[in-house]
Amino acid sequence: MATIRDVAQLAGVGVATASRVISGTGSFSAAAAERVRAAAAELGFRPSNVARALSLQSTGTIGVYVPDFRGPFYGPMLDAIDGELRRHGRHMVAVNGIGDVDARQQALSSAEFLADRECDGIIIASNELRDADYLAIRQRIKHVAIINREVKGMKTQSFTVNHRLGGALAARALLEHGHKRLAVISGLAHAQDNRQRLEGFLETVRAAGIDSDTIPVVHADFTAPGGWAATEELLGRKTKFTGLFCANDQMAMAAISKLGVAGKSVPEDVSVVGYDNTDMGAYLRPRLTTVDTHIGEMGLNACRLLVNQCYGKELSIARDFPPTFVPRDSLRKIGR
Repeated sequence: MATIRDVAQLAGVGVATASRVISGTGSFSAAAAERVRAAAAELGFRPSNVARALSLQSTGTIGVYVPDFRGPFYGPMLDAIDGELRRHGRHMVAVNGIGDVDARQQALSSAEFLADRECDGIIIASNELRDADYLAIRQRIKHVAIINREVKGMKTQSFTVNHRLGGALAARALLEHGHKRLAVISGLAHAQDNRQRLEGFLETVRAAGIDSDTIPVVHADFTAPGGWAATEELLGRKTKFTGLFCANDQMAMAAISKLGVAGKSVPEDVSVVGYDNTDMGAYLRPRLTTVDTHIGEMGLNACRLLVNQCYGKELSIARDFPPTFVPRDSLRKIGR
């Protein structure tokens, strides 16, 4: 196997010059760079990642933790992060939460795993970790970015959307379409973003003169099976509703299916509004009305923060991600 010394000798330059050309750092002439690259190609030389990491004090990797690789929510975020890192010659190491321990411990163990792999920085998306957990992780890893949550003491490293406004947008749309008999399928009760969107929804309903205590709320787990079971529970209560807000698109899509099985048509009998604007919602029948939370943009800008901090770049960073309402076919006016 060819070494950097072999490349330098063939190119007629010093080892230090060859190293600078291969790593892309430091100063070297265009002529020297051309000879070194030609020699490396001729010898089939591939630089050692370990050696490069030792010399640069960087592994060129950013770690990412998400709770689950399944489902459509985290995909756009991971895709945006990976694409941005590759544009800068770096790579992503992604892990998710699996195992027999509880969800918080899964997240903590995954963060420890990424730290042990000497990632230059890590991005975390987790509702299970406490603020104190994030602060402890920052003691271990200097460069940390947080997605879909604001952590006290780490505001500049947090990238999130105004979920209270997102919930309000969903409520406003249903109310403007004449719906007063409402129901809600909520996500995990302890999740910060879920609480915020539910608060925004109910605050808007109350402002319109509707008693929020009369609105049935069933808690589920952000999954399609959870949305199906929650819809089944709502129907079993015999509570009449014409408008249904679901705290994410997966549960909304399952709700539409379950309503159909129960003999109710969407949107003729029940209008359904989802949340997140995942890709599949645009291709349902009926196409899903939803709220876009711009998860991909949050991931992209969290990544850019770490690229700037870890690799000396000066990329522009956005921090304001206002949710937007996406009207489609699953919402209609009462009486139409």
